Amino acid sequence: MNNYRRTNTTVSMLHYHFVFCPRYRRKLFDDDLFERRFKEIVHDVCEGLDIHLLAIECDRDHTHLFLSALPSISPSDIMARIKGISSKRLREEFPHLTHLTSLWTRSFFVSTAGNVSSETIKRYVEEQKTRG
Repeated sequence: MNNYRRTNTTVSMLHYHFVFCPRYRRKLFDDDLFERRFKEIVHDVCEGLDIHLLAIECDRDHTHLFLSALPSISPSDIMARIKGISSKRLREEFPHLTHLTSLWTRSFFVSTAGNVSSETIKRYVEEQKTRG
């Protein structure tokens, strides 16, 4: 698998592992329809930003994303777009959430895949669904 991203002037391989939570650690991902729709929206946002969504997994009250992005977009900008668009769309589509001013917390965790391999992080994200 070729992990390098090429533009006219740049060759890069930036992989990010993001973790973020709904406000008040609501158990939003207990709803299979909500989780499926959230994943579709994240996929669409990433596609629009030319970000490769390598893995996505949701636990009851948080989600893990493993992405490959060009250096022209910062991790903060990636999260702002994913959280902003998904919050707006999900609150429009799920009426019981319309009273919320925001769906996600303002904070998030991000790390780069520097000390561990991309495959290790991808496997970790995918295994989160099967953990008890």
